[in-house]
Parts: sequence; structure tokens; C-alpha cells
Amino acid sequence: MKQRSLGEWLAYLEQLHPSAIDMGLERSQKVLARLALGKLAPRVVTVTGTNGKGSTCAFVASLLRAQGLKVGVYSSPHLLRYNERVLIEGQEASDQQLCDAFAAVEAARGEISLTYFEMGTLAAFWLFYQSQLDAVVLEVGLGGRLDTVNVVDADLALVTSIGVDHVDYLGDTRERVAFEKAGIFRQGKPALCGDLDPPQPLLDKAADLAAPLFLRGRDFDLSSADGSWSWRGTAADGAQV
Repeated sequence: MKQRSLGEWLAYLEQLHPSAIDMGLERSQKVLARLALGKLAPRVVTVTGTNGKGSTCAFVASLLRAQGLKVGVYSSPHLLRYNERVLIEGQEASDQQLCDAFAAVEAARGEISLTYFEMGTLAAFWLFYQSQLDAVVLEVGLGGRLDTVNVVDADLALVTSIGVDHVDYLGDTRERVAFEKAGIFRQGKPALCGDLDPPQPLLDKAADLAAPLFLRGRDFDLSSADGSWSWRGTAADGAQV
């Protein structure tokens, strides 16, 4: 069988599933189980929010790398080339790495139809697992609760902001959007929200899961004056930093 180029793979992915967007985790969960990857990395950070996801992913990855950790980042969409979506140690995945990852997912999926985003996400997961990383930072594509990224459990969940968008998929109120985005929270795992007025469903979800929730304006904040930035925050042990 002739090996596909990256361009050929991407063209193939575009026609693989009848719908460009098909929310739900079942298909991806089945294929992920077949890939038998285990935990992608010792630390998994998942980022969602109406705005600021990409910059937050870049900032978090930079902090982790500054600690000497080997980090992978998955984000979307890309600006110029698909390779931008998958970073390993700050470098874009090569065409060959992506082709190998797509081939692995294609072999595992069998009869299961996957969307472009689902295939790309699972391919990134496969590549991260092979790279033996210390941490991965994952950007949600749409919402959170039913987004393919959410098939992986987050050790830290970040919600940048909450606004009304993609109403056909997430609902037409901030409360409904917050419910979807809080779907990335996990039992007992810390979560952080940068929205200054987080809707009640997000607070309720954190409480239901006993997930320590750090809120902007209460537990941390950022201000600027005279050309400099000031930060205050609360450490996991409650100490002010």
C-alpha cells in the first residue's frame, strides 16, 4: 500500500465522516481503547473557554518547560499548516510524525467513522504517548463536555472565559455554556476559572466533583500599572503568593 503524504491524509480525513462536527465521546473512546495508549503523560492540563485558549496553552506550556519538563501541546485551528497543531518540546510535529500517527489511528479505528477533528486529536494523543512526555497541554476544540479532547482525564482543568457562542452546540445562555465547559472537570482534581462572573453551573460542577476551584478575583488576579504587571495568587496549600 502506497504511503500517504500529509496533504493526502488531510484530504482523506475531510471526507471520512458525513458530518464536519458530530459531538460525542463514544467513537473516540472506542478507538482510544483500541490504541491502548494508557496515560498520555504524568501531567495533563486541559484548557477550554470562549476566548484565550490558544494563548493560555502557550503560556502554560512555557511555564512547564521552564521547570525542565518535556511538554507537548495540542491546539486548533492552525494558521498556516497543520503541523502547528501538535508541538513537542516547542517544535512542530514533522510531516512524517503526523503521517505515522494518522496511520496508527486509521489501523485502530476499523469500522468506526471519525470526524477530521477526532482523527487529528487521537493522532496527537498517539504521538504524545510515543514521545514519553512529562506533561501535555490540550486545547478543547468546542465546548468541553462532548469534545474529543475530553476522552482524556485532566489533572488540571482551565476555563479561560465564558461567553455565548456556537449556540447550536453549546446553548444560548452563559449558564448552558458553563455547563458544557465544566464538563472537563474531574473528581478531586483542581480547576481554575478566569471568568470574573462564573455562572452557577460551573460552580456546582466543581462542588459535585469535590474539585478544588480557583477563581479569578477571589483566589488569584492580575493587574497592571505604570507599565508593569502585578500578580497575586493562592497556592494549593492556601498560602498567598
